[in-house]
Amino acid sequence: MAEHFRVSGGARLTGEVQVVGAKNSVLKLMAAALLAEGTTTLTNCPEILDVPLMADVLRSLGCVVEVAGGTVTITAPAKLCQEADYRSVSRLRASVCVLGPLVARCRRAVVPLPGGDAIGSRPLDMHANGLRKLGAHTEISHGRVVAHAEDLRGAQIWLDFPSVGATENILMAAVLAEGTTVIDNAAREPEIVDLCTMLQQMGAKIDGSGTSTLTVHGVPSLEPTQHRVIGDRIVGATWAFAAAMTQGEVTVHGVNPHHIDLVLDKLRAAGAETSIGLDSFTVNMRARPRAVDFVTLPFPGFATDLQPMAIALSAVADGTSMITENVFEARFRFVDEMIRLGADARTDGHHAVVRGVPRLSSAPVWASDIRAGAGLVLAGLCADGMTEVWDVEHIDRGYPRFVENLRALGADVSRLTAEPVR
Repeated sequence: MAEHFRVSGGARLTGEVQVVGAKNSVLKLMAAALLAEGTTTLTNCPEILDVPLMADVLRSLGCVVEVAGGTVTITAPAKLCQEADYRSVSRLRASVCVLGPLVARCRRAVVPLPGGDAIGSRPLDMHANGLRKLGAHTEISHGRVVAHAEDLRGAQIWLDFPSVGATENILMAAVLAEGTTVIDNAAREPEIVDLCTMLQQMGAKIDGSGTSTLTVHGVPSLEPTQHRVIGDRIVGATWAFAAAMTQGEVTVHGVNPHHIDLVLDKLRAAGAETSIGLDSFTVNMRARPRAVDFVTLPFPGFATDLQPMAIALSAVADGTSMITENVFEARFRFVDEMIRLGADARTDGHHAVVRGVPRLSSAPVWASDIRAGAGLVLAGLCADGMTEVWDVEHIDRGYPRFVENLRALGADVSRLTAEPVR
C-alpha cells in the first residue's frame, strides 16, 4: 500500500497562504550547528520529512537533537563523532554538508556518499578540491568521502561553477581555518546569505555575503546561537505558479519577494498582475497565461528547482515555450509524466519545447523528485477529471502541509492510501 494525492481539476485557487522556513536553508543551518559546542536553536523551520532525516545524521555524530514543530534544538558535544551514519546519509543529499563542519572542528570526516533526488549527477569534486586548497587530504574510499587535515589554512579558491553545496562546505570549513580564505565564483543564493548570517552570529568573520566573492577571516572557535530560518522562496514561487496556472489570485506571506524577482517578472510577462509587500506578494491571473521562455541558471537566475513549474505553466499557456535546463541534466524526466497528462512537449538535450493546450487530461503520474511532484499536482489542477499523483513522499520532503494549503485555497485534493497502479 502507498499514499498518493487525488487531484480534481478545474478549481481556481484564491486566498492566502503562509510559507515557513526554507528547506534549502534549514538543513545547512543544522549542519552549521556542528561548528560550536553547545546548544543552537533554529526557529521557523519547515515541518518536512528532511528535517528529522537531518536530525538523525546529526545524532549519529553525537549531537542531541530535538524537533518540536517549527523549532529545532541542536546540542553539539565537545567531542564529535567523525563518521556519519550510512543509513541516515544515504536518504538525504543535503547531508553531505556535514563534511565541512566536521573537517573544521575535528580535522577529520568520514561521510558516506549521499542519496536524495533523482535529478542528475551532482559530483563532489568542487567540495573536495576546495577542502584540499585549505590543507585537507580527501579521497573517495568504499563509498565514503574521507577527509583529514593536520591544520586548515586560508587559501584562494576558485569554483568552476557557483555550486551551492560546494560554497557551503568550503565556507563552513574556512570559518575555523587559520588565516584568510577567498572563495571566488561563490554561489549567491539567499540560502547562502542565510548561512553567512548565522555563522556571523556565531562569531565568524565573513565579508561579501550575497556576492560572488566571499572573504572569510578564520577564527579559533565559534559560539552557539539562535537563528530564524529565511522563508522558502521555492515554495513561495510554487504558489505563484499555482495562481497563474489556475487563473486564480493568491497572496503568499513569509517570503521576501525580491528573492523571486525573476519569477514574478516571468509571470507578469505571462499576463499576471503582481504586487509585493515586505515579506509577501500577490499573483492575480485573469485569463489563460501567455507562453514565455525559461532558462535555468544559478541565482539570481531562474532556479532549476522551479523548472517543473515552468513546464507545467507552459503546458497550459497560449503559445509555444522553450525551457532550457543548465543545471541538472535529468530534470527533464518530469516531461514524460506531463505527456501522460496530455502535454504537447518534447525534449532535445538541455531544451524542452512545450506547446500549450487549453486543458490537460487526467492520468496516474509518478513524482521523481520533490519539485516534479509539486509540478504534477499543479498540472492536475488544470486537467479534466481526477489525476492521481504517486510517490508523494518526495513532495513531503519539501512542502509542509501541501494538501491542507491547497484545500484552503479552494482545490479539491485528497491524500489517500491504496495499492499502487503499477
